[in-house]
Amino acid sequence: MGNIYERLDKILPTIKEKEFQEKRGLGNEVGFHIFDYEPKYELLVREYIEDLKEKINKKSSDIYIREFDLYEIIIKIIEDKGYLEKLFKMEKEKGTDKLVKPIKSTLRFTQKNDLIVDYFKKNVKEEDIVFITGVGKVWPAIRAHTILNNLQPVVKVPVVMFFPGKYSGLELHLFNKIKDENYYRAFRLIE
Repeated sequence: MGNIYERLDKILPTIKEKEFQEKRGLGNEVGFHIFDYEPKYELLVREYIEDLKEKINKKSSDIYIREFDLYEIIIKIIEDKGYLEKLFKMEKEKGTDKLVKPIKSTLRFTQKNDLIVDYFKKNVKEEDIVFITGVGKVWPAIRAHTILNNLQPVVKVPVVMFFPGKYSGLELHLFNKIKDENYYRAFRLIE
């Protein structure tokens, strides 16, 4: 994967390029990108994203980085629906592994009225570059390839998913161990 510091330093010049902002994927959809990294660098990547957002979003720029932490989105949706305390109680009584199905059901995940997709629709603006974070925090309830598939038809701006694991350009391996479904529509942001 290369040196993490060198790879992080290439993100800003890459997202500023006109080609990045206008790149089209297969079928001419807006480019989706994955920045994969060794999971041990999670805190470093989070800090880098915060610094980058501060640098870009404070300037009067023609781009704006809008970060979507999947974990925070899910908690907000569940809390707004009044189910958070119920899920805590369920987890205590039945265990964490029994939460996946109720969480997906509450979110209407992969249904026509998917609340995560709806959240993105309502909050993405035309000048945005979308950064998706929190991928590791929401596993196994939400899978990276499913999020990307669900967002592909509705998000019309460049997207970068920060992925703690390995992306080969086809296969996603969360934490370098858990094989997700194949996803071939995303470009690796930095080789």
